Amino acid sequence: MLSRARRYWYGRAFRTGEFAPLFAIPPEDERIALDFETTSLDPEQAEIVSIGAVRIQGNRLLTGEALAIKVQPPASLTSQSVVIHGLRHQDLQQGMELEAALRLLLHFIGPRELVGYHIAYDLRILNLACQKLWGLTLPQRGIEVSQLYHDHLYRRYPDAVIDLHLSAICSHLELPSLPAHDALADATTAALIYLRLTCGSPLTYPKV
Repeated sequence: MLSRARRYWYGRAFRTGEFAPLFAIPPEDERIALDFETTSLDPEQAEIVSIGAVRIQGNRLLTGEALAIKVQPPASLTSQSVVIHGLRHQDLQQGMELEAALRLLLHFIGPRELVGYHIAYDLRILNLACQKLWGLTLPQRGIEVSQLYHDHLYRRYPDAVIDLHLSAICSHLELPSLPAHDALADATTAALIYLRLTCGSPLTYPKV
């Protein structure tokens, strides 16, 4: 009920037009795993340099239906941020304009709930950009996979020492190690964690 109210409230100015589908009733068995690479860890200062998103349907990760978008280099792209994500000005020269990239992303997301590692950060980045461009705020709350992992593990082993670093979660869940700080790889990793926790066997006690 609350989710429907949120969709109605946030979508009240977008009941027609290209953004109306964002506020429809979402498919029950579909999620979108999302990740951004940005120029700063401060969402108020950060600008997007790349976008990764992949669709989850039931217990399947639809890697054939994924987005990997590079964005034109923003003014705030510096050598410090390049060290983290590895994307230089010359790597982004053929990137999309941010507005076009976000339109493509929003069409891909639709009304589906979002999944990610530090998803609150990515949602804040996305909402800030959409507010600036169109006055739009997405109704999704986001599903944080590290919280999901913590809750699953704590319910089963309340005395366990729980390491929420992405590498530790992947190691415990025996998931493949994908390149770090790559938007699509990070989105795929979040999707794999989500599927393992929601569709997989009970968790074993974590090794310390």
